[in-house]
Amino acid sequence: MNSRTVAALTGFLLLYGALVAYIGWNGWIYLSSVVGSPPAIIYWVLIGLLSLGYVLGRMGESTALRPLAEPLKITGSYWIGLFQYSLLLLPVAGIVGLSLKLAGLPQSVYINGVGSAVAILLLVLLVVGTRNAWSPVIRRYAVTIPKSAGSRKTLTIAMASDLHLGIVIGKRHIARLVNKVNEIKPDIILLPGDILDDDLAPFLRKGMASALEQLKAPLGVYAVTGNHEYIGGKVPQYIQAMREIGIPVLMDEAVVIENSFVVLGRKDKASAGFKGGGRKSVAELVETLPRELPIIMLDHQPSDLNAAQAAGIDLSLSGHTHRGQMAPNHWITKRMFELDWGYKQKGSLHAIVSSGFGFWGPPMRLGSRSEVVEIKVTFENLGRGQL
Repeated sequence: MNSRTVAALTGFLLLYGALVAYIGWNGWIYLSSVVGSPPAIIYWVLIGLLSLGYVLGRMGESTALRPLAEPLKITGSYWIGLFQYSLLLLPVAGIVGLSLKLAGLPQSVYINGVGSAVAILLLVLLVVGTRNAWSPVIRRYAVTIPKSAGSRKTLTIAMASDLHLGIVIGKRHIARLVNKVNEIKPDIILLPGDILDDDLAPFLRKGMASALEQLKAPLGVYAVTGNHEYIGGKVPQYIQAMREIGIPVLMDEAVVIENSFVVLGRKDKASAGFKGGGRKSVAELVETLPRELPIIMLDHQPSDLNAAQAAGIDLSLSGHTHRGQMAPNHWITKRMFELDWGYKQKGSLHAIVSSGFGFWGPPMRLGSRSEVVEIKVTFENLGRGQL
C-alpha cells in the first residue's frame, strides 16, 4: 500500500469518524433530555459497533466468528441508511432547534420536540424503505427490432439484475423472484450481473443455488458477471456453481438461440481491476456474430451505450446503478451514466437499465423499487433494402 493510498484511507477514516461522532452526539443530547443520560461507555460502544458493523461483519463472515459476524453485518447494513438520512436531517434539525431556542421556547420544544420529529421521520423512512426493498414490482417495456428472427415474431424476456445474494438477501427473496418471473411467463430469463453480494460462501452454504435453479424458461436462463462477483474474488467457482444449476455465465461469449437471435454476454468492466483479465470491446465481440440476426447484449454497467450503438447491438440490458437505491442518490447516478434507469433509444439501439431486484448495504429503497423487468420484443423483417 503506497503512501498516497494510506493518506487517502486515513483521511476517509477521520472524516467518517467525525461524522459518526456528530450523529452520536446529537443522539446523546436527545436521549439525555428525554429519558436521562445513558451510560456513556455502553452508548458509545454501541455507536462504534453500529458504525463499523458492516465492515466487521464482512470481514468475519467466512471465519469461525460467523455466528457473530452475520447479525453484525445486518445491523451494520441498516446503519448505512440511518447514517445517510441522519446527515441530511440533523443539520436542518439543528438550525430549527437553534431558532426555537433563540425565540425563547423551552427545551421540551427545541430539543425534545425537534428530536422526536427527526426520530419519527427516520422511522418512517426505515419502514417505507424496507417495504420498497422487499416488495418487488414488475416493470414492463416493449421494443421493436427491425430484423427477422426466423419464424419467431415476438420474444418475452424476464430480466433481473443485482440480486446481491449473501448474508442479507437469501432464499426468501429468491422465492419472490421466481414468483414474479412466473407471472411474466417469459421465453427467456436474463440476469445482467451482481448475482452475488461479494462472497460466494453464503450462496453455497445456505443452499441458494437450489432456490435459483427454480428459474425456468423455454429458451433457458443466462447470466453475466457484475463488479461484485469480481470483488468476491471467486469468479471461476461462481461460474461453476451456476453451470451446475443450468445457468451459463457468458464471459465475452455469445449464444445463438433457435437460429433466431443472439444473446451476447460481456464480462463486467471491473474484470480489468480484479485479475479478471479485462474484457473485449463490443466491436470485437460482434465481429464473428451473424449480424443479420437480432443481437441482445448483457452488460452489467450501462457505461458503453455509444459503443453498443456503433457496433450494431439491437437491445442492451444492464443494471448496476440501483437508481441510486436511496434518494437523493439518483441525482448522482444520473450524472454518472447516460441512462441510469429505464429505457432509452439511441439510433437502432434499445437500452434498458434496471434498478435491480436486490440491493447493496441497507435493506432500504427510497425513490426506487426492487424490480423484475418484462420486455416484450417484436421482430419486424423490413426487407434488406429497408434496413
